[in-house]
Amino acid sequence: MARRQLARGLVLLLAASGCAAGCSVAQRANGTAPAPVPPSVVIPTVIAPPQPEGLDGTSAAPGPQVCTAITRPLTAKFRGPVTAKPGAWNDGGLPAMDLCTLLLGDRPVTIGVSALPIQPDTLSRLVENPGAVESLPELGPEATISESRIVFRVADRAVRISPAGGIDRDPADGIEKARAIAIALAARDAVPRTLRPARQSDQTCQLSTAAAERFIQLQVQLRRDYRVKGALTCIWGTYDATVSIVEAFDQATIPEAQQVPPPRFAPIGQPGYYLPEAGELVFRQGRRVVRVTALTNPPREVTLATLTNLVDPMLPLFLR
Repeated sequence: MARRQLARGLVLLLAASGCAAGCSVAQRANGTAPAPVPPSVVIPTVIAPPQPEGLDGTSAAPGPQVCTAITRPLTAKFRGPVTAKPGAWNDGGLPAMDLCTLLLGDRPVTIGVSALPIQPDTLSRLVENPGAVESLPELGPEATISESRIVFRVADRAVRISPAGGIDRDPADGIEKARAIAIALAARDAVPRTLRPARQSDQTCQLSTAAAERFIQLQVQLRRDYRVKGALTCIWGTYDATVSIVEAFDQATIPEAQQVPPPRFAPIGQPGYYLPEAGELVFRQGRRVVRVTALTNPPREVTLATLTNLVDPMLPLFLR
C-alpha cells in the first residue's frame, strides 16, 4: 500500500512539474510540442542614420549647392541678411539627401535635395513625422507642409526645407510659414542649376567599395566622398540601399551611448556600440569617432558582422 501511494505521488509530482514548465505551450494532436519561436529580428526603421555632432556645412564638400545660390534673392525679399554655410554634406539616408545650411540672421534652415532621382515613395518617406501635414499647392500637387518641414518635388528630385525651430512655432529659431514658403520657392528655382554629379569619390574610400557593393548587391549609382575638417566621409548608394562610413574628430561624446535602454556593446573601439534598429556600428578610437551604417528599402536585417565587414578594409586607417 505504501509503495502504491508513493508511486501515485511521483506521477502527480511529475505531472505538476511538467505543467509548470510547459502548460502555456499548446500540444499538437500527437502530443508533441510545436517548435520554439525563433527570437525576433531587429530591422532598421530610420530614414537616415545619426549624424556627427556639429555637422552644419561650415566644413564639408565643396561644389554647387542650393543655399549659397539663393542668399541674394532672399536677402532682397526679406530685407535682412540671409547667408549660407560654404559646404554641403550628405546624410547617408534613403533617400540620400545632399544638405546645406541657410541662415536667416542666426536662424538655421537645412535644405536637402535628393542625390538620386525620385522614386514612388521618396516624398512620403521624407514627410514622415508625427505632426499634422497639409498640402501646399503653391509648390505643386505633391507638396506638403508640417510644423517641422516642407517637402516637394522639383523635376526628378525631392526637396526638403527644415528650419531648426520649426514652422509657425514658438521657439526663437523658428520661422513664419510665409518665410518658409518663400525659401522653398527660391530653392525650387535653384535646384536644377545646382545639382551635384552622382559620383564624387575619394581614393581612400575605394578600400571598402567592394564590401559596400556586396551588401547593396549592385554596382553603386551614388558616391559621396569628402572630408570634414580632415575627417573622411564615404557614402555608397542606389535607389534602395545606402552604406556610409563617417569619421569625425574630437567629438566630446557619443550620443547613441545615452539611449535608454543602452545600446549593445560591440567588440571594436574604446568603446564601441551596435544599434540594430539604426543599422549602425559606432566606435571611438583615440580622437576619432567612426559611424558605419547600412540601410535598405524595404528594410532588412543589418547584422554586426555585416557592418564590421564593411569597415574592415579601412580599419588600419581608423585604428592607427
